[in-house]
Amino acid sequence: MLRNVIVFLSSVLLIASCETLQITQSWKLDPQPSSGMKSILVMGLNRESDRSLLFEMEKHLSEDLRGRGYNASSALSVFGPHYFDRLSEQEALNKLQQSGYDAVLTIVMLDKDKERHYVPGRVMYTPYVFYYNRFWGYRTVLVQRVYEPGYYVSDTKYFWETNLYSLREAQLLLFSAQSKSFEPGTASAFGHQYARSMIVRMVEQGVLK
Repeated sequence: MLRNVIVFLSSVLLIASCETLQITQSWKLDPQPSSGMKSILVMGLNRESDRSLLFEMEKHLSEDLRGRGYNASSALSVFGPHYFDRLSEQEALNKLQQSGYDAVLTIVMLDKDKERHYVPGRVMYTPYVFYYNRFWGYRTVLVQRVYEPGYYVSDTKYFWETNLYSLREAQLLLFSAQSKSFEPGTASAFGHQYARSMIVRMVEQGVLK
């Protein structure tokens, strides 16, 4: 019985550790344009250092959108990292429309925030009467607490925003979502999770078919 409980709790913790993303708020235009969308470019807007993560996010969002019947592609894959930097607004819009896109889905990292907290690891708390009044007992417990896995760690929180713009409707904002996440385990796993969460939210709100 105890073994089954331990296995169950371990599974719950594993699932929880994989779910690093939380959508904090979202908005959609109501009513949505009747023209709909067929071709969507997914475009990340972050710094050079975040490019590998953004590529995975673009790739997974594009794949999930294609799975729902849209012609979707990653801006990094199609145009590269700096293509639009040298274009004016009108030149960029003309290029997107000439390429057949009728919507752009943007991803941007709004902020990073380091958070410091205590993770106990394997050492359990012992009431002070058992070790505070004896130097060696105190030293032994505290050395374990400092050097065993855990102790004080710094996690990084990421704050994201994803917007969907229609190119048919004068760059009209159709959908916006803000979310937060912790340090991703791998870029690919986080990209998959981010894409799934955004697609589900847009389907729930009637933005995607």
